[in-house]
Amino acid sequence: MTLQKLKVAFLGPLASFSHQAAAESFKKASADLLPHVSFSDAFASVQKQEADYAVIPFENSTNGSVVQTLDLLSDRNNQYKDVKVCGEYYLTVHHCLLVHKNSYPNGLPSYDGKITKLYTHPQAWGQCEKFLNEYFKGVERQDVSSTSKGAEIVSKEKDECVGAIASHFAAEYHGVDALASNIEDRADNTTRFLIFRNIHADRTAGTTLDFESSSSQTPIPNGDSKSAEKEKETTRKTLISFSIDHSSPGALANALLIFKAHGLNLTSINTRPSLRRAWQYIFFVECGRKVSVENDDAVMKALNDLRDVTESCRDLGTWKDQLGVSI
Repeated sequence: MTLQKLKVAFLGPLASFSHQAAAESFKKASADLLPHVSFSDAFASVQKQEADYAVIPFENSTNGSVVQTLDLLSDRNNQYKDVKVCGEYYLTVHHCLLVHKNSYPNGLPSYDGKITKLYTHPQAWGQCEKFLNEYFKGVERQDVSSTSKGAEIVSKEKDECVGAIASHFAAEYHGVDALASNIEDRADNTTRFLIFRNIHADRTAGTTLDFESSSSQTPIPNGDSKSAEKEKETTRKTLISFSIDHSSPGALANALLIFKAHGLNLTSINTRPSLRRAWQYIFFVECGRKVSVENDDAVMKALNDLRDVTESCRDLGTWKDQLGVSI
């Protein structure tokens, strides 16, 4: 019997950085990569089990967190209750300034200042500020749904001289030229993508891909001592969200101390508005731990204690730390 290919959702269109991240993170698996027009559509496809996984950008090393992803994880209307993080992928991001085919055959030295509008995804502007301020100061910036969409707009524009910030991959796909390459502010500009699955999906319940964390439910095969040792050395990351009573002094401190009490190392904290009352927030805490017999149930114990000091809390998933593996 032929096994059906995995279905992997990502933010489209084709040739976006999300497409590249999905292709690279699932390169060892048999998978169909499915573009979606928005982050919420990709999330919904996993919740409805129309896709097995979704690859979604979470943060950039230069420009910080992707608020659209945090808003989806806030899940204020309980739309994505079965969607959890199961992995991560780090993609080194190199941006190009793309222009219409053959408009500047000699590259940036021949640029005559005629570009009137630039297109890209909102995250990309902050990653290329130095270049933009030097060559395109005052030029109108237009947000679009993805970097690849910007490249597509440039390829179809016939009347106006426009440009886009996107990848070489997008330039080749849409048939446009790179006026300049590697225009990002930092050479180590990297985007971390989170990989999501539906915790009730049978198709993914019995699989452990390279980016996923094995657990007591998915033990290492007997006799594979090298794999066992490597597994013990691997750091696990966990993402937890919670809300607190903002009127209670020390409420946030009490919540954060629980992570320390259970040996969980805090690596990042983010917030988004709760939308229940102005100036009240949902907190997102990412923590890590080295696998050991002693801390095997540390996350579960921390969650139990958090329920006593927060108004609500949610386990958003545990996965294998890929930092230092993919970069």
